[in-house]
Amino acid sequence: MKTTRIALAGVALSLVLAGAARAQDGLVVGVSWSNFQEERWKTDETAIRAALEEAGARYVSADAQSSAAKQLTDVESLISQGANALIVLAQDSSAIGPAVQRAVDEGIPVIAYDRLIENEDAFYITFDNVEVGRIQAREVEKVAPEGNYVFIKGSSADPNADFLFSGAMEVLQPKIDAGEIVNVGEAYTDGWLPENAQANMEQFLTAANNEVAAVVAANDGTAGGAIAALEAQGLAGSVPVSGQDADHAALNRIARGTQTVSVWKDSRELGRQAAEIALQLAGGTQMSEVEGVTTFDGGPNGVEMTSLFLTPVAITQENLGEIIDAGWVAKDVVCQGVAAGSVAACD
Repeated sequence: MKTTRIALAGVALSLVLAGAARAQDGLVVGVSWSNFQEERWKTDETAIRAALEEAGARYVSADAQSSAAKQLTDVESLISQGANALIVLAQDSSAIGPAVQRAVDEGIPVIAYDRLIENEDAFYITFDNVEVGRIQAREVEKVAPEGNYVFIKGSSADPNADFLFSGAMEVLQPKIDAGEIVNVGEAYTDGWLPENAQANMEQFLTAANNEVAAVVAANDGTAGGAIAALEAQGLAGSVPVSGQDADHAALNRIARGTQTVSVWKDSRELGRQAAEIALQLAGGTQMSEVEGVTTFDGGPNGVEMTSLFLTPVAITQENLGEIIDAGWVAKDVVCQGVAAGSVAACD
């Protein structure tokens, strides 16, 4: 009898699991992307799509092409396509508000993906962006402990830009107050566009007569723009520059010595978790019941958000091998053009 009961229990468990799988079959998760200009969003998309397909759910998406107005209509379209949950990478965290509220009002769970959308009924998943800013500042300061600093910030429409800057200031403010570090240039980068970052950097170099000791750039795209401006003045490689996202081009710049650090936020994990949480919420799980959640109210308006934060990692020449070994990027991509014997990860 005992064996029979175990067998029956096993059958019951199998039926429960099968039922859970069937419950996710037919679910539709809509993803609204702000743009695909940054390499990393393609990685995020692959992770989200794979997790949904594995669960038997369907992926639908829209690319706002850096237009806040288009993103509003994109979200409306995703809702009309029958999305049971939405994942939104906001182009403008304020402008997207009405579309998010409509989804919430219709009972559709919304995940604010990587960028904050202040709505207490949305779930916020990202990396610790204040810590990203701290990492960027610490790594640049190691190379240039004093002198003239330039801050190439992210988009003013993205709260992450201010989170990053606040983290950097936590690290650097004591030396700024002491006069050891001087802020000679600080500007937002409209749309996170590298060409806007380059234009800002060119202006700061001109104003400072090229006397710039370090650049704290918000991401790898803006870092690339800043480095292009430095290169035009023969300064690339002599001025430390930060970034984030572990874009392949940035990792190659690190290997070649023109970029100091990129903060790796493994978006494969971020995408996977966002997809799984979207399915949980669509299935009736309460936001507070998601494993690992915390409460966050550090946005511009102090809205209390149910949130999940992942941990970022600094990538420099010293640990380039770690990101190669993790399968994020191929060694030949990182090491293209790198002199033999100059970087351990490329040997």
